[in-house]
Amino acid sequence: MMASRRIKADKPFLVITVVLIVAGFFIFSSASLGLLAKESSNYSSVAFSQTVLGLFAGSIAMLFAMRMDSKLWKKSAFYLLVIALILNILVLVPSIGFEHGGARRWIMLGNVSFQPSEILKLGFVLYFAAWAAGAKERIKTISFGFLPLMILLALCGGVLLKQPDTDAFLVIIMTGLAMFLAAGARWRHILLIILTLALGAAFLAYSRPYLRQRINTFLNPQTDALGASYQIQQSLIAIGSGGLFGSGFGQSIQKFTYLPEPVGDSIFAVAAEEFGFVGSVTLIAIFVLFTSLGLKIAVRTPDAFGRLAVVGIVIMIVSQAFVNIASMLGVIPLSGITLPFVSHGGTSLFISIFEAGIILSISKSQKHS
Repeated sequence: MMASRRIKADKPFLVITVVLIVAGFFIFSSASLGLLAKESSNYSSVAFSQTVLGLFAGSIAMLFAMRMDSKLWKKSAFYLLVIALILNILVLVPSIGFEHGGARRWIMLGNVSFQPSEILKLGFVLYFAAWAAGAKERIKTISFGFLPLMILLALCGGVLLKQPDTDAFLVIIMTGLAMFLAAGARWRHILLIILTLALGAAFLAYSRPYLRQRINTFLNPQTDALGASYQIQQSLIAIGSGGLFGSGFGQSIQKFTYLPEPVGDSIFAVAAEEFGFVGSVTLIAIFVLFTSLGLKIAVRTPDAFGRLAVVGIVIMIVSQAFVNIASMLGVIPLSGITLPFVSHGGTSLFISIFEAGIILSISKSQKHS
């Protein structure tokens, strides 16, 4: 009886994942209509990328991942990390990498592009989970805990900041710290990492004008309303216009010519305008429930690797979601990070759904009360 229960994936987590995927695609479908108002509309390629490469291929990948033995993820973690690092280095090669908006973050395969940083985030989580699980109690030491994490963060930061993709590196940092804490690290080591990273962030903000501009815009959002502050101003207008129940599906005005990237990092503002305060809170509640059910799986997973991998994937997805939402609300400096399961990005959607499949695979070994 117990054995038969263990081979089944966690149903509540599967349900909330499907709800998140459907809600995300529903919001994206409306937001993408804003592209039709632009003269150089790439609506068809965006819709194809999100629907076929993201939703359809991702769903197949999730079903495949669910049926895999969770031990496979541990065995393949090192190879996935190496492949991800190589791909992120190849992005920097002019004849291979594709540049857009001053950043080189994509690799073109024919008419299709993909973003290697999404693979790196997953590779980081699985490899550090495998390392921490092998280190066991030694994770509390400098040699097996603090230094390996710092080296891993340095490797990821080295390739991501060169692109530059500061937002992806920020997500990896938050994920790494959460996993390090869950693995049993000493608080003084965590605080030392935070201090080191804070000094690094200060140096980056000083040396990179676009980061200084983000901070200045956050501190003085009313300045340069038609320039650096334009996106946050339009985002707040959209969110405020939504009122309690919103203007209704497809009725957003801001997504037509006003909001930059209505299917990208501004998509929460479109959702807030169309579905109002109630819809926005509902979306946030879905992410909170996704977190709660995911961490519940982690607590019940007897295997250290599985437990840490679930913590890493859940925190990675949700931290990215709340960084996006907080930046659109003006609570933190504006970020170019996308909203998982919702924003346009075939690679992001594919990997997010695939990661949910890994969690479901690991959930089959959890203890049931």
